[in-house]
Amino acid sequence: MDNLSPFYETFYWAINNTWPMLTLFTIIMLVLKITKVIINKDHFTFYKEFYNLLFIIYILLLYYLLLSTEKAASGINFIPFKEMTRYSIGSKLFFYNVIGNIVLFIPFGYFVSDYLKAKKIHHILIVSILISLTAETIQYKIGRAFDIDDIILNVLGAIIGFMCYISMRAIKNHLPKFLQNNIFYNIIAIIILIMIIFLFGSIWGVNL
Repeated sequence: MDNLSPFYETFYWAINNTWPMLTLFTIIMLVLKITKVIINKDHFTFYKEFYNLLFIIYILLLYYLLLSTEKAASGINFIPFKEMTRYSIGSKLFFYNVIGNIVLFIPFGYFVSDYLKAKKIHHILIVSILISLTAETIQYKIGRAFDIDDIILNVLGAIIGFMCYISMRAIKNHLPKFLQNNIFYNIIAIIILIMIIFLFGSIWGVNL
């Protein structure tokens, strides 16, 4: 459990510093969507709208985690595997700097693969390399480090996300018809929403 604490601390730090932006953005999106549905009588599918909102919130958090200058190292590393091999496997630094960089991009790989309807691994490979390379370049320009190892780990995370997407798609296609119904996915989305509310409540010390 101690090895997982860096993830929790990082998540808490990110949420604690971005909740005003995330709250305002979420309210704006919800108000606009509900108003659009009422005015234009648009079709509304809860799980699809919730999924899209999660993707945008993830991108906002990713931006903050990648480009925040707080507690950041500086410098350039062009030698692959140089930095990641400095950490002892199983140590907190290993979980934070190696596993953390992989985990950070798994949702990216999943969301982007779904958006692109990617079928080949090179589809997500190219996108993840370009995005991670851009992020590392911006990090260097704002006083943080450019690390080729971060790019390698981010791309690996994106590939895992792509594999998760392909696996989920295959499973979905073999599910019984009643499990492919919108109602079923709406229920899952509501359950996830409740879990998120409880998670945020525990982070802010609110007993729900």
